[in-house]
Order: sequence, then C-alpha cells, then structure tokens
Amino acid sequence: MGTLIKNNIRVFAKDVWFTKDMLYVQLSDGRELGVPITWFSKLKNATKDQLKKWRFIGNGIGIHWEDLDEDISIEALL
Repeated sequence: MGTLIKNNIRVFAKDVWFTKDMLYVQLSDGRELGVPITWFSKLKNATKDQLKKWRFIGNGIGIHWEDLDEDISIEALL
C-alpha cells in the first residue's frame, strides 16, 4: 500500500469518529473526510461499541476494527 502524499507531505489519519450514518476521518493535513457507513457492510451492521474499538494501521495509513475483521485504507477513502 502506498503512502498518500500531497504537496510532498505524507498524509495520515489522525482521528476517527462516527455519527449515526457517517464515518469521519481527520487527516494530518487538516482535511476531514466523511463517508457513509453504508459503504462498508461490516461497519453498517456493527454496534456503537464495536465501532469505537478501532486502531490505526501503519501510523495512520489505515484503520482496523479487530472485532469486525475490517480494514479501511485512507487511500481508498480518497
């Protein structure tokens, strides 16, 4: 998986949060991404507690949910 680069600066996820229908990711360059949870069947069917149990992969190049066996790369979101 490649590293995201914008203006010769590597871009990583810095934070993750949810609303009822959306997954949000704060990026290291200040951008915020919002995508519908319905894009990801495992997240769509997860409980609130399961959604909260995420961790970064590779210092922020992706997000992992152990309980859901789900990985999302930041590159794929962009």
